[in-house]
Amino acid sequence: MVSSSKGESASDGENSSGDAPESDSKRLFTEGEKVLAFHGPRIYEAKVQKAEIRKKEWRYFVHYLGWNKNWDEWVGKDRLMKHTEENILKQQAVDKKAGVDKNTKSGRSAHTKPKSSADAKVDKDEAKTTSAKGKKRKADSGIEENPATDKLIKIHIPPNLKKQLVDDWEHITQQNKLVKLPRSPTVDDILTKYLEYKSKKDGAMTDAVGEILNGLRGYFDKALPTILLYKKERQQYRDAISDNTSPSSIYGAEHLLRLFVKLPELLGYVKVEEETLIRLQQKLLDFLKFLQNNESTFFVAVYDGPKVTEGSSKGNKDN
Repeated sequence: MVSSSKGESASDGENSSGDAPESDSKRLFTEGEKVLAFHGPRIYEAKVQKAEIRKKEWRYFVHYLGWNKNWDEWVGKDRLMKHTEENILKQQAVDKKAGVDKNTKSGRSAHTKPKSSADAKVDKDEAKTTSAKGKKRKADSGIEENPATDKLIKIHIPPNLKKQLVDDWEHITQQNKLVKLPRSPTVDDILTKYLEYKSKKDGAMTDAVGEILNGLRGYFDKALPTILLYKKERQQYRDAISDNTSPSSIYGAEHLLRLFVKLPELLGYVKVEEETLIRLQQKLLDFLKFLQNNESTFFVAVYDGPKVTEGSSKGNKDN
């Protein structure tokens, strides 16, 4: 998990006194209720300890079961799901995708958030760059540290985009659907639009932004066929990409967003100064906000039908 939002609790409390009370009918979760909570790219079991009106909406103070109370935090309804059989299956599916079952030797039981190696690497850096509390959690993970993770940057993916990642996984691995190619806008189009946006906002097009976008394009083109595709998408990739075609000119926001999950690990192998990493982190977060603000335009609303099964169901298992 990423570091707990302690500041949110204080700021919410300061602003809650003037809020007009809402009816209980709008409260989705009750105190003492067991729920499933999004935290980072994963879903964890939690319990609602408090439910209050904060900033004119219901907020819930949750405790993550099996974790130290230091990780307790206030969250909105978009971070919580009912503890139903259907949602538990969804949680297990997300864990399976992350390879959680391969890393259960950490001493924690399966229901207290075992971690995949990728999650552990990201969390190790988050722990190192946020607080001593996080460092203790890194030690508790039971995963040996890769020296290349020492410089991992923290990329906070907004909740709406996290949900997009989960929905994307469900469409492809559970519903046998695909993103129709070529996409419009493509990754190239999105990067160009962002460059235009920054140019208008800042009054000038800086070389630094252009350099970062070129780097993103390069990482995307190289990473897509190796670590960004689900097995059920590989035949589509072979059909869509020729020797003279780059993935960034065919694929769109759905696959670009997947890159940001892998990017901290990829950048961990690049030798750069810490100050440079901090500036890069800020620019990547700004780009994610741009994606979020244009979510309805950039992301596909309907995935293509089940014809994926024709070319990928022969002996292939879900990623």
